[in-house]
Amino acid sequence: MTPISRRAWPVAAAGVLAGCGKEPEKPVFRGTSPVTVLKADSYDIDLVPLILRGIEMSGLSPKGKRVLLKPNLVEFDHATAINTHPRVVVAAFEAFQALGADVVIGEGPGHRRDTFGLTEEAGYWSHFKALDDHFVDLNRDDIASAGPLLGRSDFFAAKTVLSADLIVSLPKMKTHHWAGATLSMKNFFGLVPGSVYGWPKNPLHYHGIDNSIVALNRRFRNTFAIVDGIVGMEGNGPIQGQPKPMGVLAFGSDLAAVDATCCRMMGIDPLKVAYLQTAMEFGAVLPDQIEQRGERPSDVRRDFLLISEFSHIRLS
Repeated sequence: MTPISRRAWPVAAAGVLAGCGKEPEKPVFRGTSPVTVLKADSYDIDLVPLILRGIEMSGLSPKGKRVLLKPNLVEFDHATAINTHPRVVVAAFEAFQALGADVVIGEGPGHRRDTFGLTEEAGYWSHFKALDDHFVDLNRDDIASAGPLLGRSDFFAAKTVLSADLIVSLPKMKTHHWAGATLSMKNFFGLVPGSVYGWPKNPLHYHGIDNSIVALNRRFRNTFAIVDGIVGMEGNGPIQGQPKPMGVLAFGSDLAAVDATCCRMMGIDPLKVAYLQTAMEFGAVLPDQIEQRGERPSDVRRDFLLISEFSHIRLS
């Protein structure tokens, strides 16, 4: 297979797969994790300095790193807010470039086979004229072994993913009809190549959505998150819900901590979200061990509408 992008990163050395032969032991000490929440009232403001501030407050230094920005592109509907807004993606691209990183944008949608058609519908091309020089279709990129994963002895992933020094999850803040919430950890489903595992990537569903979320995040650990919560989605997400203005961006290197913080802002109890429960069993920080920077989640909380099946995860 030939990569769609004009750019090509070399496959990282064998060390990128080191330690994948067996599941790592649960850590004894959890420690604490910082998560930064900043107000962002509109997509029309200059988001670059805000994202630079969030990166700095989170203690991240991406200079000299190969950075993969992973937005959330699923479907497109003018009536709602499904995908990571292109202005957030472009601002993140410019921010990481300004910090001295080598940046590429990549996504592998689970529903649409025409990734480039979806990026056009979602407005990515109109907001970023040079997208073709910096975008990789992770569904059709060249692949390499990622080692044992998701119950398979030899799991394949895009070379762009495996060669990245830092994967930045750029999800939309949304509810999810199977997982309760879809945030920075669930966004890693788009790292799995559809050309190998099909659409809608059934091996992830066979393995169990919550289990797959955790497994992918345990495999790909050099991560950072910038959650688009300027306008989220509530109700029957991740596709058929309604827009939910929140006016925030959330940042952090610990994706479980970021998701727990976002859940709190959405009026969801992170201790009742199955994939976060599983992550905590493997040593992820507990919600009360998160070092909240910037806005306090309770101060910007706006309860998201939940479908009846998830009424029990409401934060009291």
